[in-house]
Amino acid sequence: GTYVKQGLQNIKTRQNNIQSLVHHRKLPTDGWSEFEIEFLVKELAFMDSNNFTSNVGVGEREGRLFSSIVLRRNFQLAHGIGRSGDISEVQPKAAGSSLMLKLCTHLVSHAIELSGITCAKKCLVLPLATGMSITMCLLALKAKNGDGKYVIWSRIDQKSCFKAILTAGLIPLVVENCISENELVTDVANIVRLLGEYGKEVLCVISTTSCFAPRQPDLLDVVAVRCQEFGVAHVVNNAYGLQCEYICKLINRAAAVGRLDAVVQSTDKNFMVPVGGAIVFSPHTTFIDSLSAMYPGRASAAPVLDLFITLLSMGVSGYRQLLQERLRLHSLLYNGLEAFAERHKDHGVKILNAKKNSISIAVSLGATELQSEGEAVGKDLSFFGSMLFSRNVSGCRVVPCNVSKATEIAGHEFYNWGAHSSAYPYSYFTVACSIGTTQHDVDVFLERLEKTIVKFYKKQLNDDKVPAGTKA
Repeated sequence: GTYVKQGLQNIKTRQNNIQSLVHHRKLPTDGWSEFEIEFLVKELAFMDSNNFTSNVGVGEREGRLFSSIVLRRNFQLAHGIGRSGDISEVQPKAAGSSLMLKLCTHLVSHAIELSGITCAKKCLVLPLATGMSITMCLLALKAKNGDGKYVIWSRIDQKSCFKAILTAGLIPLVVENCISENELVTDVANIVRLLGEYGKEVLCVISTTSCFAPRQPDLLDVVAVRCQEFGVAHVVNNAYGLQCEYICKLINRAAAVGRLDAVVQSTDKNFMVPVGGAIVFSPHTTFIDSLSAMYPGRASAAPVLDLFITLLSMGVSGYRQLLQERLRLHSLLYNGLEAFAERHKDHGVKILNAKKNSISIAVSLGATELQSEGEAVGKDLSFFGSMLFSRNVSGCRVVPCNVSKATEIAGHEFYNWGAHSSAYPYSYFTVACSIGTTQHDVDVFLERLEKTIVKFYKKQLNDDKVPAGTKA
């Protein structure tokens, strides 16, 4: 009897943890074990009608799963989330999935708060990646402003954000960045000029926070003030900015001093889950409500389930530790690249400072022989990128500049695509230290980078000069 009582007490303890989660709707202080999380998810699955013992389904969508692998992969949660009228509405056939969505939304709100955001009054988890989520935000704004057809876009060379504007059936007005001491900064004057020139036909301004160096986060607070003056909406592409304290403070200030309608960020880049989800938050609950009602039909629960499980695994302590470790490793990576640049300064290699970009680092590949050869620049430097990739280095972007050929995206031409500027004077590579990066990643990358650059210069420039202590 005693052993049975102990076992039942353990079950009661786990049930109490679940009740506490439902009641407080916050991340647990410490991450839950896999066993505890599976216990909860299975309990939620039992609440969906396709898992009722006596259920008889005679509709066209009854949560039927043919493959047992698919069934296990989804914990028998087959009904998705939302209803045809609203992605946040409770689905009668899926009480468990609906409860999971509500709980996940609260956990996300808590994680946003832990990141340093204080202006988020409401958030929404969408089963769409960042680009399509921006499109949804634009459509929600368009529904309330029939005159708006232009979007002022501070240039950020990521196709998804630009295509989000086109997919929404809107016309982009591209604002080039200003070059200031090798940094790329927001051209506020041109944004203001376009706001005045196009007037009520401007639907919104899209600014960007997290980006590839040497581009800086946009001056959100200044843009927000201008948007408020002109009565124009302001959407922020914050793809992986939650992990950056400076960006979070910048978002808070923008909401405090001016207009800020929506902030969109990726689930995979900020919380280490598979690609396929995004989080939208706003200082205005009415915007999130309108966005939620804009989504057509039900939606996949998979991105929500992944995020829910991950946040429970992290807990408050796990998430904070990841943020702190990222900062430590960013400093380590920056110092390593500084030493790398010093060894190769004879080739014009140097760090292109972007003081307020604490995620991405840009390093000039400034050999003058390469800079002046026009089309050869792109070919040669792309080969350097290929050399790194063939050595199992992923995520490092090589950006050739001064290339005369334009990149065309849906009829729009961009020069120096990837550099965020048509006139940037240096070709360079960028690396990022984002959440989840390990010390092994940093150490091995720096080692492989050193060996690769020596071989690259030997091959491209016939340069036999190797820095002291370096092995090719």
